[in-house]
Amino acid sequence: VSLIALILTAPIILISMLIIKITSPGKAMFTQTRVTQGMKEFTIYKLRTMRTDAEATTGAVISGKDDPRVTPFGKFLRRSKLDEVPQFYNVLMGDMSVVGPRSERPEFVTNFEKEIPGYTQRFAVKAGITGLAQVAGNYDTTAQDKLRYDLLYIKNYSVLQDLKIMFMTVRAIFTPHLYNQTFEDNKDTYVSTDREQHEK
Repeated sequence: VSLIALILTAPIILISMLIIKITSPGKAMFTQTRVTQGMKEFTIYKLRTMRTDAEATTGAVISGKDDPRVTPFGKFLRRSKLDEVPQFYNVLMGDMSVVGPRSERPEFVTNFEKEIPGYTQRFAVKAGITGLAQVAGNYDTTAQDKLRYDLLYIKNYSVLQDLKIMFMTVRAIFTPHLYNQTFEDNKDTYVSTDREQHEK
């Protein structure tokens, strides 16, 4: 799947990289250390959406919905999710899966381990390009809620669930006005499911 995706999207990636180079100084491809299954660190590949000096004065900071560090073209890439496409290379290399918990930076993992009980349980499976936390939440969703979705995904894993999440991801890309409503639309469903799991 990842190989086919890379072949089909190669022209889009190359055109996007060209636009990034023209509109913003710096490398078009963004690399960063992330954590995946078994707390293993790997290098993730994405199209750059921020200024190259985004963390020059602040250090590692989690990006928000209206992050001023994002370039104009970067906003389009994020909204269309095209910045995530190069991650299919990471899937091809075996570091990620198409669906799974979002990969996280080591600095944030260290902090979340201290603040959120059971946080490391999300690393029982490979990180994914998309996941339940991404389609059921948004930029404003707390780390605790994202963890809840990640654990629900792991507990209820199935090929059918993966296909559903892929469909929801595509729907979110082509119907952005629905994306910000997805969390509220699904909140009661997933919270109820979480409660049922605990009762069992």
